[in-house]
Amino acid sequence: MQYIWYALVALAAYALVAPLTKLATQELPADTVAMVTNGMLVVAAFGLVVATDRPILSALTHEHAPYMYAAGVCLAVGIIAYYRALAAGPVSVVVPIFGLFLVASSVIGILFLDEALTLRKATGIVLAVVAVFLTTFEG
Repeated sequence: MQYIWYALVALAAYALVAPLTKLATQELPADTVAMVTNGMLVVAAFGLVVATDRPILSALTHEHAPYMYAAGVCLAVGIIAYYRALAAGPVSVVVPIFGLFLVASSVIGILFLDEALTLRKATGIVLAVVAVFLTTFEG
């Protein structure tokens, strides 16, 4: 269950990304902020790969490498759009909409990765959509 601890650390760290990005983009261009913050990610990930002696070159040509490259393209598009949205709009609206990636990813996992759809998961997905609606749209 080590993944739970990683998920909690990710939650704690990522919860600060949107507010800090919003503050940074008040005076700095969103694309510059995206480049610097994600450049820091690249440096950290590279250091981790080297320090843990993970394969680099063989991963680039592995049969699953196209998935890695596609994920990279999606990540780049998503993060740049997210930073631009944060620069232009309120955190309290942008983050919940962006957070629907959790729902979309769950649905993709169920539809295309043969993950089980249980009543509990379906209820969670519906409640997540309702939560985003309630926190995003005024009325």
